[in-house]
Amino acid sequence: MKSVSVSHAGRVRVLSFIGASVVALASSQALAQDAAAPAAAAPAAIDDAYNMGEIIVTAQRREQNLQEVPIAISAVGEKFLERRNITSLEQLGSIAPNVKIERSSGSSTASQVAIRGVTTLNPSMSWEPAVGMYMDGVYLGKAQGSFFDVADIERVEVLRGPQGTLYGRNTLAGAVNIITKKPTGELGGKAQVSVGNYDYHQARASIDLPSFGDFAVKLSGQITKRDGFYDVVANPVAGVPTAGAPVIDELDSVNSKSGFVQVRYDPGNGFVADYSFDYSKVNQRPSWNQPYRVGEGGIFDPTSPAYAFGGAFFPYEKYVSEDYQRDASVDSNSYDRSRVYGHNLTLRYDAGDLGELKSITAYRDVKVDDLLDLDGSPLPLAESARDSDYKFFSQEVQLAGSQGSFDYVVGLFYSSDKASTLNPQSFFGGASTYDSRFSGKTKSYAAFTQVDYHATDALTLTAGLRYTHEKKNMGRYYVDFANPANSFAFNLDKVPGKIIPGLIDESQIDTGDSASYNNVSPTVVANYKFSEEVNGYAKFAKGFKSGGFNGETVDVRELHNPYKPEKLDSYEIGLKTRLFDNRLSLNIAGFWNETKDMQLSVFTAEGAASSYVLNAGKARVRGVEIEANGQIFDGLNFVGSFAYLDAKYKEYMEGGVNEADNRGFIFAPKYQVSASLDWRAVEFGNGSQLNLIGDLNYVAKAFNYPYALEGRTAAGQNAYETQIPARTVVDFRAVLSNIPAGNADWTISAYVKNAFDVNKPRTFMDFGSSFGGLTVANYIDPRTYGLTIGVNF
Repeated sequence: MKSVSVSHAGRVRVLSFIGASVVALASSQALAQDAAAPAAAAPAAIDDAYNMGEIIVTAQRREQNLQEVPIAISAVGEKFLERRNITSLEQLGSIAPNVKIERSSGSSTASQVAIRGVTTLNPSMSWEPAVGMYMDGVYLGKAQGSFFDVADIERVEVLRGPQGTLYGRNTLAGAVNIITKKPTGELGGKAQVSVGNYDYHQARASIDLPSFGDFAVKLSGQITKRDGFYDVVANPVAGVPTAGAPVIDELDSVNSKSGFVQVRYDPGNGFVADYSFDYSKVNQRPSWNQPYRVGEGGIFDPTSPAYAFGGAFFPYEKYVSEDYQRDASVDSNSYDRSRVYGHNLTLRYDAGDLGELKSITAYRDVKVDDLLDLDGSPLPLAESARDSDYKFFSQEVQLAGSQGSFDYVVGLFYSSDKASTLNPQSFFGGASTYDSRFSGKTKSYAAFTQVDYHATDALTLTAGLRYTHEKKNMGRYYVDFANPANSFAFNLDKVPGKIIPGLIDESQIDTGDSASYNNVSPTVVANYKFSEEVNGYAKFAKGFKSGGFNGETVDVRELHNPYKPEKLDSYEIGLKTRLFDNRLSLNIAGFWNETKDMQLSVFTAEGAASSYVLNAGKARVRGVEIEANGQIFDGLNFVGSFAYLDAKYKEYMEGGVNEADNRGFIFAPKYQVSASLDWRAVEFGNGSQLNLIGDLNYVAKAFNYPYALEGRTAAGQNAYETQIPARTVVDFRAVLSNIPAGNADWTISAYVKNAFDVNKPRTFMDFGSSFGGLTVANYIDPRTYGLTIGVNF
């Protein structure tokens, strides 16, 4: 292996990191299954990153073998995560078939997660995600602030399809659960440093301290920094007097710190207490909103009479390009900051024949503060700031056990949260400015149970039920300084921040009621074990995503008509197999989902860049998912998946007209393919080995917004103009591991991500005809490469 040189600019180049060519292409987000030791039947030669033995998951609130869980579930384990240096949900991308994880438009800390074509487009604090995200069984709540680093992850489980019975509301599409490694009570740990291009630096470490008495403690943390992918330059267009000078020098940078403290108390009498505190802080520059397109006949079209009202002073069309640009020119002090921390106290007690009694008490606090140059140009066209706070408390009690032919889980759940956002906005050089604020509270109560009945040695029947009651309220404050008559307040006593008196007439102050929802979510499963190697199941499940108030609306009437919960009926059949003397697992799932009262966030850019929430009607989504994990020959392991998705609206009511055949179905790519090859190319006499890894991920094109397929919406938007293009991304990695030195094992790895430097948009924002058809794009990350050195002791 050759050395790495560092240039004067601090850029790190990997000159050559392998002496043999990498023969594999595959998916960095493909399924890996490695959470436990191989079963006795598993071939000993299979690399422990892809063992085919006892893969233990806790997706159904108790430990089970992955291949015997009768749901569509994928899991990535510690070795897979370590070899790819994955420490955040964002890095998982397409972790499983029909799963898509992206950053939200213009943000680096808010998630956009879609499973089987179901997602929540807007990450606003007033809207609920469609995918439940959990860490060690604790619900993370909102999309904002959900991308944060965890230095020591044991595995990640992805449950596809509604999980309403065991997980509750807002798991309409599925659930993602991060499981961290717990303290061992034995002295040991690991540390690593990484360097790469764009002056990338990362240091992460974890240490298990020796037990003292009945206590074990583990500490872990991570620091990551990287220069921006975009250099900010001075205005490149001459003769534009309204263009501002840059006040920052880069965009899309990384600057994050995280820490994790875990304490285990185990007196050895069947009682175990686990406490953890996680903390993450981010202070970096957001993604660049690259000027991408303007509309014909609008204020930025020089051939249009309307050009005199916009482009004559703000010639935005001169900055537009549909080709990827590496230099940005903006006039705003754009930033993206977040601070997230959480406490988790999990108590377990072995109650003998009754089962295991568990209590999970959690508190999370999220603060997100950002300033975005929405138009992505040096013109003072559109600027938005958000100062958001989110506080969440939850308490869950579970009892899991077995009695004769029955396995059961019963539980109670309570949560309370409060979210608020201050969102000032400015457009056209301050000609249009807005004071936009909202705050909301939610209380949720639930009782649930799920029972497995082992009717025979081969047949298991499962029935589950969850009842949920929740109550919500919302405060809204909206001031249009240019048109005061449009201003209003709704439940003013609940609005965050200091209110400036006199801006809203008393007649414009409204009082609204709270909204309450009740839901029953059942699950029924029949699971049949055809043999020790083949397991089949059929499943029916209901799920729901909470209703509520649109905190970003500019129409007070919408607050008097809160949107209804979205509900989904899911029918699924699946087959899980272990073949060829346990050298291959092949899992197939087919599903048919029926959705009603589908919630869609439709961005119109009217008023304060607003969206409205629409219970559009009904939808049908069906698909097939195939996952494979096996050993091609000794030392060459393969993981891959294929997903097919067919999504359509059955009813889309807008303005009293059914537009079902003329609206784009968002974030529902027809095909996804991933594959990963891991080749143990060389084994050395000292026990070390060289692995060459190739990852490939293909995602077909998908619509970003539910706009018109033919013609345009009332706001002048067409779905094809913001269609996310198909992309294939390839990563390579070489890992030299188990290098003995002293009393430790060392690892040296070199990597290149997005090896062929694919530059395609990942999200868009279309401001519509009222804003001249201004459209911006966020692109996927360019090619990065680097070197990592790690040690286990």
